[in-house]
Amino acid sequence: MRAKQVAICLVSVLISAAPGLANPVERACNGSDRAAATRSLCSCIGSVADQTLSRGDQRQAARLFDDPDAAEALRMSDNSSDEAFWDRYTDFGQHAASNCG
Repeated sequence: MRAKQVAICLVSVLISAAPGLANPVERACNGSDRAAATRSLCSCIGSVADQTLSRGDQRQAARLFDDPDAAEALRMSDNSSDEAFWDRYTDFGQHAASNCG
């Protein structure tokens, strides 16, 4: 009986902790006002982000969900680090589209 109680407790903890485990991109997707942003789609996009972007890139990409103008400014930037991020972000987008779309 004790093992069953521990297992139930563990499952409860894991379920309640799951939203906190989402990466910045998945959280931004879930928090967006886009109608197509379902939990399963955002989870898939978050998984692709984990595979293709560093944690810092994920934070920067997440900010773009809320500010499309910033995305355009970043895309047009002549700064080499912005250009490098944009290349990684574009690669992430292509992988997300093919895996999640």
